[in-house]
Formats: sequence, structure tokens, C-alpha cells
Amino acid sequence: MNKRSKQRVALFFGGVSSEHEVSCVSASTWLRALQKSPCADKYDVICVGITKNGRWLACPTVTPETMADRSWEQSPDCVPCVLSPDRKDHGLWLLKDGKAELLPIDICAPVLHGKNGEDGTIQGLFELARIPYVGCGVLASAVCMDKAVANALMDAAGVPHCKWVAANRADLELNGPVVLDAVEAKLGYPIFVKPANAGSSVGITKATDRALLQKAVLVALNEDDKVVFEEFIDGQEVECAAIGNPDDPARVETTRPGEILAGAEFYTYDDKYKNGVSQTVIPAHLSEEKLDEVRAEARRAYLALGCAGLSRCDFFVERGTGRVLCNELNTLPGFTAISMYPKLMESVGVGFDELIDKLLQLAVHRRKGAY
Repeated sequence: MNKRSKQRVALFFGGVSSEHEVSCVSASTWLRALQKSPCADKYDVICVGITKNGRWLACPTVTPETMADRSWEQSPDCVPCVLSPDRKDHGLWLLKDGKAELLPIDICAPVLHGKNGEDGTIQGLFELARIPYVGCGVLASAVCMDKAVANALMDAAGVPHCKWVAANRADLELNGPVVLDAVEAKLGYPIFVKPANAGSSVGITKATDRALLQKAVLVALNEDDKVVFEEFIDGQEVECAAIGNPDDPARVETTRPGEILAGAEFYTYDDKYKNGVSQTVIPAHLSEEKLDEVRAEARRAYLALGCAGLSRCDFFVERGTGRVLCNELNTLPGFTAISMYPKLMESVGVGFDELIDKLLQLAVHRRKGAY
């Protein structure tokens, strides 16, 4: 049992992922919140940076600024570390000068985007160590990262979404023309081509003919060994924030959806995190009835996929028909200055500092009594 006056939070950032840089920016906003009241009155924080090469470094003197600009890696105060899977340890081993020092941890906050961060891998390590952690568990994290598996489960649960086809690398390399014939026949053009496992629109292409479709497959295969093909939906892109634990489904909450006004033809990684061209509108330009429908479907998808803690639920509202179609659930959405999830929570009166505190306590509550 924790005998310290404050709970110690291990804030993980960076990671071996194409989204390494944005993770550092998201985590810097977490660090700012944790270093000031009311969070500073309840939590101590130790920052653990994961380099692109996979080194784990405890960074006791990192600041939000050095975290965001990635200069933290050059700090002489960084110490190699490892999270012990031994449940008796319940913490980090700091490795310095040939010695190991155990640093007990109460909560892990993996502010990591993309592969090796929100795909169930690091969540599995937290489970082995039996340390409470922010966000979805192993299965939900893996499911939501894999677009093909998520689509299949949404089909089974009756969550509406667009028509889709999935194919693995072997199918595409051995029987590519046959696979693409089937894709064209089912979906028609234009077709969105996506790596099954990649975050934030990385590797996604809109194909309008066979030649572009073939090129799009190569782009997607550069990110993953499985490709998902989805029909084009002419609709508004809207997003809901969901928060809560599945063991208390009555208290799972979703916000009114916001709308993405993309600066590009579709909402790209650069649009989300780099060029700042996209705009957000909260609530989305929809009728009250349609806003409520999106919100209800977001909650249904969140529970159907077994999410916990938080997720951002992305939808299309098709023009003409008004159909509400789930695009995907993002289990660790961005926390940058332009990110939609914290903006959506703020729109319902939950400020950033309160949000961080709530997410940390949801992590503890989900595992209460298990430690």
C-alpha cells in the first residue's frame, strides 16, 4: 500500500512510433498540469522518455519545454531504467553506476501515440507489473489500433460504419490483382486505403483509380503487414470524447460531438499536428437530434470495444442520408494545444487539470483492490 502522502505517477512519453514527436508534445501538457495545483497537491511525477531507438530513460529534471522540443534526450541527468514486471517491486528500477535503485510507482500514464504505445504492448507490461495505468486495457488497445479487427467487432455489435475489405501482405503480393478486383467491386471509387495498424492518418491514401490504388497499397504496406480498404463517405467528420470505465457503464460519459473542418482533402497527420490549418467547431453543425444520435453511437462503440479510461470516437455523418457511421476509436488521443479531445471535455466544463486528475483516478478505480 502507498504510504507516501502523494501518489507517484510515471509519465511515459516518446516511444518507438511514427508519432514519437507528437507524443512528446502531448506529454508536455500533462507535465504542466501535474506540476501545478491541484494535481501537484496530489501527485509526484517521474518522467520516463522512450527514445525512437527504444531506450528507456528516467528524466528527473525534464521540463515541459525540453520534453516538447526533444532536447530532453541530451540531458546528463537522464538515467536508464526499466519497469519491473515483478509484482512485488511495483515500480521502476533506475540503473546507474552499476547499481539498481527501485523507485515505487502508483500509477502509470502512457501518453504514447501509435505503435508500441496505444496498441496493447506497453499495457501488457503494466498488467504484468499490476500497476494501475491510464487508458484502455490490452485487448481494447490492440483492437482499436487494428482497423480490421475493430471493424469486425463493430459489425458483430451492430455499430454502423462504412463498407470495408481487409487483406494481408501475402494476399496482396501473391494475388494482388484478384484482391483489388474484389475491392473495386465491393467499394467502388474513390477508396480509402489504410494500414490496419498505424495512428493519426499515417500511411492513408485516397485512391480514385486502379493505378493510384496499387500505389496506395504500397504506401500502406510500408507501415503495416495488413491493409484496410474503405468506401468513401461524403460526410461531416465529427468526434466525441468518451470517458469512464466499463465496470461502471452507467457512468461512462460522452460529450456532444465537435466537427473537423480539415485544411486538406481529408484529415491528415499534418493537419492534426503540424500545419494548424484545420479548425474545430463545438458542437458540430448538426441538428440536436443528430448530435444526440452521434453521442449515443459513440457510447455504444466505446462499450462494445471494451474501452476504459478514455477514447476519442470519430464518426462520419453522411450528407444526403444523415447516416451516422463510426470511423474509428482512438484510445490515447492527442493532448496538444489543437487536439480535439481536451477541447471537447472543456466544452462540458471539465478543464485540463481536472481532466488529468479524473483520468488518473479512473486508472486507480479500475484496478481498485487488485494491488
